[in-house]
Amino acid sequence: MSLIEMMILGFLSEKTMCGYELRKKMEQLQGDMRKFSDGAIYPATGRLVKAGLISEKTDVRDGRQRHLFTLEPAGRERLVEEIKNAGGFIITDFNRWRVVLTFLSVVPDKADRDAVLRRRYDLLSRGDVHFFYCDAGNPLSIDHIDDPYRKGLITVHDAQVAAEISWLRSMLDIEI
Repeated sequence: MSLIEMMILGFLSEKTMCGYELRKKMEQLQGDMRKFSDGAIYPATGRLVKAGLISEKTDVRDGRQRHLFTLEPAGRERLVEEIKNAGGFIITDFNRWRVVLTFLSVVPDKADRDAVLRRRYDLLSRGDVHFFYCDAGNPLSIDHIDDPYRKGLITVHDAQVAAEISWLRSMLDIEI
């Protein structure tokens, strides 16, 4: 399942929405760096409708036609499974992880939610998340970087990772 499809299912788990509302919600979640066009939204919703995960209804309001999308029970089940089984790149990449975390409460079982959080915690605790790499593919530490702005990126990144580890410990009742 694509990240766009996961976001669509996630936002529709909250309420029925039109394509414009979905696009705005997705842009808010992904930040200013990522804009979504109708050319990205409507093919994805079309695939989800065809798969029976969402339904579509045409609504006319103020003389304008809107496509309203509603999450179907099969769509909720698929969303829960995707989030519950999140691993690999979807938990290592911060933008993808943010999507999983945004909709994690859709997963009904606390043990399943905690298992997802635990996978992220284990990844961060190993120190395998790095910002810059040398040509050989090895991670660079802040001591090996001269550029003050790249050092700033690493400093902010490391602080975010430390804050997330602290939060994950509190969510998982992990004592230091």
